[in-house]
Amino acid sequence: MSPSLLLLLAVCVLAVAILYSSVGHGGASGYIAILALFSLAPAAFKPTALVLNILVSAIATFYFARAGHFSWHLFWPFAATSIPFSFLGGYLSLPTHVYNPLVGIVLLASAYRLISRKEHEDTAVRPPSAPVSLAVGAALGFLSGLTGVGGGIFLSPLLLLLKWSRAKEVSAVAALFILVNSTAGLLGHISSLQAIPPFVPILAAAALGGGITGSFFGSCRLPASRIVKTLSAVLIIAGFKLLMV
Repeated sequence: MSPSLLLLLAVCVLAVAILYSSVGHGGASGYIAILALFSLAPAAFKPTALVLNILVSAIATFYFARAGHFSWHLFWPFAATSIPFSFLGGYLSLPTHVYNPLVGIVLLASAYRLISRKEHEDTAVRPPSAPVSLAVGAALGFLSGLTGVGGGIFLSPLLLLLKWSRAKEVSAVAALFILVNSTAGLLGHISSLQAIPPFVPILAAAALGGGITGSFFGSCRLPASRIVKTLSAVLIIAGFKLLMV
């Protein structure tokens, strides 16, 4: 990869990290979209997205928890089953003809979630039962590890649409959910003797700066709706590109 291309890629990662971290997300689907638009090898998608996701979600977890939005009671049942299943998904490796359409559908689903996201506080919320949380956590954890997406982009809409939690609490829970699942997925990926691309440290530095910026403003200063919706176009383009490969 040429230095100029790598610099442009890092700038895009910085922007994605700022936007996603402002709503408590690590940005994996955004990173995958960018990597797809730059026509990088699909084999680089999962490890790159997982590393960047861990950095940004860790920062988002810190800022949203410090602002008082985190709920351990809501978080732990999802995480209890998602972590081992994320490790399993990270260990598995799909062939390109399966991986491309699967990630393409993930990106399009993410775009739909971003477009339809509503920023309002519903007072009539009721957390799910433990068995439901455990089952949902297992499914999202496996999908997270398999695709390199931290799972929060699926957990967040579920929590909001099913009225299981309020928006700011959702962001805080999603941030830690993404962190633990991305870490488990990366460990599974490494244990299967697959390498992390050499350009990842440079992109990690860009993601770190973006994560700090977005998390700071998103946790206590800026509404998320207007910022997040600008990402939907990138996700749609990349999703359709993968589906047509």
